[in-house]
Amino acid sequence: MSQRTEILCIKCPKGCLLRITIVTNEVKVEGNECPLGERYGIEEIKNPKRIVTSTVRILNARYPRLPVRTSEPVPKEKIKEVISNLKNVVVKAPVKKGQIIVKNVANTGVDIIAERDMERV
Repeated sequence: MSQRTEILCIKCPKGCLLRITIVTNEVKVEGNECPLGERYGIEEIKNPKRIVTSTVRILNARYPRLPVRTSEPVPKEKIKEVISNLKNVVVKAPVKKGQIIVKNVANTGVDIIAERDMERV
């Protein structure tokens, strides 16, 4: 028995429509115009990952929230846990863009980093 799905590749500007067929545990990707598309299609079926963006509370800054994101994509099944881990995070200004805010969030091996500088006021 085979399973078939179509997804749009986002790895390059071409936006190829990937046709992915799964037979037993073998994944076959068609429609890609470059090797990035094949790798993306296989990963999207076997272990889909996403960058998570959010905000955390910040004290002594011009704005009350600091935009943050994961330093690398995390498995889709961990996204809710990652966001839940950020609910009670509070940092103090100053903060620099790229600064680690939470290490190893939700035991993913991925850090949460600041997406902008926030000076102390």
